[in-house]
Amino acid sequence: MRFVTYAATNDGDRAGADRVGPDQVGPDRVGVINGDLIHALPDGTSLIELLGSTLRQAGRRALAEPADVVAPADVTLKAPLPRPPSIRDCLCFLDHIRACRKAVGDTGPLERTWYQIPAFYFANTASVIGPHDEVPISPGSAWFDFELEIAAVIGTAGQDLTPQQAEGHIAGYTLFCDWSARDLQGLEGQLKIGQAKGKDGASTLGQWLVTPDELPFDLDGRLALQVRAEVNGELVGTGRTESMDWTFGEVISYASRGVELRPGDVFGSGTVPGCCLLEHLDFGDLAAFRGWLKDGDVVSLRADGLGEVRQTVRASAPPHPLAARPDPTAQPRRPRVNPAASAMPYTKGLHQVGDGVWAWLLPDGGYGWSNAGLIAGDGASLLVDTLYDLPLTAEMLSGMRPVTDRHPLRQAVLTHANGDHTHGGQLLPGSVRVIAAEGTAHEMHTEMVPELTAALQVMDLGPTLTPYLRDRFGQFDFGGIRLRAPDRTFDRRLALDVGGREVQLLNLGPAHTEADTVVHIPDAGVLFAGDLLFIGCTPIVWSGPLANWIAACDAMISLGATTVVPGHGPVTDANGIRAVRDYFGHIVEQADAAYAKGLDFQEAAFGIDLAEYAGWLDTERVVVNVYRRYREIHPDQPVLDRFALFGLMAEWDRRRQSAAVGPR
Repeated sequence: MRFVTYAATNDGDRAGADRVGPDQVGPDRVGVINGDLIHALPDGTSLIELLGSTLRQAGRRALAEPADVVAPADVTLKAPLPRPPSIRDCLCFLDHIRACRKAVGDTGPLERTWYQIPAFYFANTASVIGPHDEVPISPGSAWFDFELEIAAVIGTAGQDLTPQQAEGHIAGYTLFCDWSARDLQGLEGQLKIGQAKGKDGASTLGQWLVTPDELPFDLDGRLALQVRAEVNGELVGTGRTESMDWTFGEVISYASRGVELRPGDVFGSGTVPGCCLLEHLDFGDLAAFRGWLKDGDVVSLRADGLGEVRQTVRASAPPHPLAARPDPTAQPRRPRVNPAASAMPYTKGLHQVGDGVWAWLLPDGGYGWSNAGLIAGDGASLLVDTLYDLPLTAEMLSGMRPVTDRHPLRQAVLTHANGDHTHGGQLLPGSVRVIAAEGTAHEMHTEMVPELTAALQVMDLGPTLTPYLRDRFGQFDFGGIRLRAPDRTFDRRLALDVGGREVQLLNLGPAHTEADTVVHIPDAGVLFAGDLLFIGCTPIVWSGPLANWIAACDAMISLGATTVVPGHGPVTDANGIRAVRDYFGHIVEQADAAYAKGLDFQEAAFGIDLAEYAGWLDTERVVVNVYRRYREIHPDQPVLDRFALFGLMAEWDRRRQSAAVGPR
């Protein structure tokens, strides 16, 4: 039999009941599915009261003498057990654990304990939702995921059960989705005391509770169901339940040791292998990852005989922040102050830098603290770049409204593909035309998925890299970001009309990235240099070659702009461009000399004399710059991914900080 819990609408109009609000539905009812109809039990009946020997008897009575007959489409389906006494989510499929570990870089074998005892944790019974309810993203999470599981529901109480006895205590099975905040889970896992907010948000049960006699089992007594998971109609994974390493009988037996299990207790199977997003994450091929769940995504989970849950994911309000506690063991760090002088105050916010031209500045110019720009003409304006996350971009767009209310945004230019210049694009009005170089558009499709940047905040990457990344990236909110692709691309040059003003776009890359666009406003004498210019902070060569960056500096100087807005750091002039050009000349000279002496690139980078550039912020980026130069000299140098390069930068910075502090 298939049992449901449902609610009818109070106004008598049952059509579209799954879409009405909670104040429009009546009390919970219980019924039995008979063909395409629900045969209701009497008012006031709850499914948990029926569990045990009276369940099937009550079902037969409802089929013969229903208190009401309704169509499932005309009511709101609830979780079969809206508030179960307990939920134990188990890990019955060890292949799921192996795949999750592999996804985050752990390719070692499972510990022996996984083969000795079954694992489970207690989930939140207060957050159970129904098969068609909207699913709130856990506050603060950018890595929201689903897990397709099967749940067994206890029908009769029992304690100290054998596996065979435990099977007999199961009243039925239902689909179960364990909604998971992977970033919160990863961070909390470092505390080594179990699950917390990463698994606290929501658990779906439904559509039905199906008695065991209606479901297939294999010769070993394992439930034998085909399952399928989709997001927005696209297949994520399929699997079969008989691949369980630990059976329901075994995990229920283990849980019952010294503890009485109660009717309605829920046991989740753990994820059927392949049926969650995390298992499909590959840091070696990030472009292939579909991304985590976002607002508006529709998740469909199906299992033979158990029906389907189909739910829409919804954004949540941001969490209230908590101040970190002081770490008494942390090594003191030098304060971060951008050392560059500027004729204009280097403060956060909108600054007019020319006639009808403004810069939005974000001190101190380090990772993610980037600048943007606004150019206004007659009845129209153009935005130069967005910011690293949605809150920062929203704040900027609000701060620009005194200008954009009079000169509405019509166009936006992305100077390059890095997230601190592109992640806020979704907040631009749909009427705004987004423009970028062809190389930028291409690189945006191959860059790390925006929310995966949260890995820099939560993953445990060792005692040196972890604090380095959290210090640099910990203040940003990477949740809910959807990259907005350019509407128009160009190759090397493009002239735009902004309310009667000429604005010139010049792609001077590859240098910092695959394509690097500068935005020149000739009539104002202003140049937005994007990340071809870092002022008071060290530039970083992700693409190169270095000679192209030096040539790009000469090209920017030749434009004759009197005011230059860098991608990072305070507003400058041609002297700021010359300083960056001379920095790269110094790096080339130092790296070439080290190579001639037979030093490898790490020896060259860690032993380099930075001379007058040693006072810039983020000097550890010299590691990447020397690496790129060595690759230019000798292309057979080993290829390092960004995580490896970040690890070397973190070690360079650790040594410098230690030398600055001295012995303790």
